[in-house]
Amino acid sequence: MAAISEEELSEEFDMFGIDLGEDELVLKLKELCALYRLSATDIANEWIAFSQTKKGVELNQESLDQFDREKLSKKQNKTPKTPLTKKSKPVIYDINTIHKTLDNVNDEDEAQKLYNSYGTPTSKGSMSKKRQHTPDSGPVKRLTGVDRVSSVPFSPASFSPASATPSRKYASRTNRGDVLMSYPNDNIIWKPHQQHCNISYYDNTTTLTSQFKYMFQKLTDKAHVLNDIIEDMASQIQQHNNIEELSHVALPTQEAVTICGRVCCDSIGKLNKKSVVLEGSRDTSAGRVIPLELNFLSEYSLFPGQIVAVDGLNSSGQKFIAQNLHQNVSLPFPVSKIEGDMNINIMLAAGPFTTSDTLTYEPLADFLQLLQKDKPNVLVLMGPLVDSKNTEIEVRNTDFSFKDIFRKQMDDIVNVTEKLSCELIILPSYRDVHHDYVYPQPPYIYNTSKSHVHLMSDPCTININNMIIGMTSTDILFHLGQEEISQSVAGSKDRLGRLAQHLLLQQSYYPLYPPNEDINIDYDHYEDYGRMPVTPHILLLPSDLRYFIKDINGCCVVNPGRLAKGQVGGTFSKLMVKTTEVHTSGSLLPSISAQILKI
Repeated sequence: MAAISEEELSEEFDMFGIDLGEDELVLKLKELCALYRLSATDIANEWIAFSQTKKGVELNQESLDQFDREKLSKKQNKTPKTPLTKKSKPVIYDINTIHKTLDNVNDEDEAQKLYNSYGTPTSKGSMSKKRQHTPDSGPVKRLTGVDRVSSVPFSPASFSPASATPSRKYASRTNRGDVLMSYPNDNIIWKPHQQHCNISYYDNTTTLTSQFKYMFQKLTDKAHVLNDIIEDMASQIQQHNNIEELSHVALPTQEAVTICGRVCCDSIGKLNKKSVVLEGSRDTSAGRVIPLELNFLSEYSLFPGQIVAVDGLNSSGQKFIAQNLHQNVSLPFPVSKIEGDMNINIMLAAGPFTTSDTLTYEPLADFLQLLQKDKPNVLVLMGPLVDSKNTEIEVRNTDFSFKDIFRKQMDDIVNVTEKLSCELIILPSYRDVHHDYVYPQPPYIYNTSKSHVHLMSDPCTININNMIIGMTSTDILFHLGQEEISQSVAGSKDRLGRLAQHLLLQQSYYPLYPPNEDINIDYDHYEDYGRMPVTPHILLLPSDLRYFIKDINGCCVVNPGRLAKGQVGGTFSKLMVKTTEVHTSGSLLPSISAQILKI
């Protein structure tokens, strides 16, 4: 259809006594004609019909936006009642209008589910040329635990392992204390140092420090937050890649353009190569979406919620042919000299802290013994302390309340660390059955007067003697692994490193949207407390996936694993940071040594 001229529009609207006058109104009307393939006569008739339903609303920018939302977009997205024929127009599926219910969800083996998270999900019909709007296989439930076992009923009289049934598999392990991984090499000498450490939040304005009321989130507020994230990231990507202008995602054009938006799936289900759509911001694209054609990209790595900029063509206004993905930009490192004249030793462990079939907390007791031997300067513990996926908790096979179990374990940890003059940093988890089930998650509620105890939120960014550490107990790596699709060049197979890199490039501790069904995100607080204020020197990401220590764009990323995995022992980590070296680049990698050990 040829472009509509200003004279044609003026003539048609003059017939109804409407003077267009402003150039902005003419440009907006021309844009709507191009988007919806309307003639000047058609859009004039549509406007008159719309204005009559609104009791003679005046023609201005706001009323045209309302006209677009309530009249044109709904008319465009109506599904034809007759079957699609060669002469009929193709059905355009809009992510904003698809509503389906996930029924008959099939359970799958959880071990196989964990294995699949390491590879790119594929659908049975991925070789078909027909556009897929839902995967061929039904959606599966998310992981609910690792090595889940049947209940072993008992009611301990106390929390001491001596008075309860210990885990046989855990007690019979033969590889306790083994070093599973070292960074940068195996020649690391661990020595206790009496180095004083100052612990604080990196920025109090971006840190959640107290409880808050949740489940009062308004959809409009959530929409504003999600839109602000697109606009903020789009501005940074445009500046970093020297992009002259970002175009409307759904505007037909015969020239190559650059668009930016959020990656989404065109229906409820797993993302696949044929179901990727891009949602634009309200500012540049009025919140519209466009399907992405990925066949011309040699490599990509995409997940729902990711903000990306794409070069390509959109000649029809119905599909964007992607030709190039622009690199996202990570935040700068904080440049500062680490305080202290001796090395800082850190021990790190993530829950659960007891095997899945008991509440004896044997792994935690063994870990506290190692703590007294190694005498670190800082101990970082991440929940859950009272795991909702523990068999005894699920069947409520205990004589104690969940809060009593939590207080008993906290008392033991606090007493040991106080004797060692060790700073204790502890984060909650969404799997803690006794704590607020929301993300971002406020700190644990534990009354203590001990100055060495630091109760932090999940996620948080902390400052230890000018060394910045970012951490979250939420298993974002596993959640991303379930949803990400990728196509990589030969030799690029570091999937775990790529998953961790997504967090740095998206500047967020939980960039996945929509989130995993286990995570309840309060987006009002997520905007303030769920994003990274800077790129941390060290990023701690405990996960059910395989443990690792990696250099990701100069950031030391550590997955220490879990202290207990099902009925067997898990892993923990030790880090040593040299305080005598100064680095102008902001990265502290040359000063960091780390190990992953078996409990």
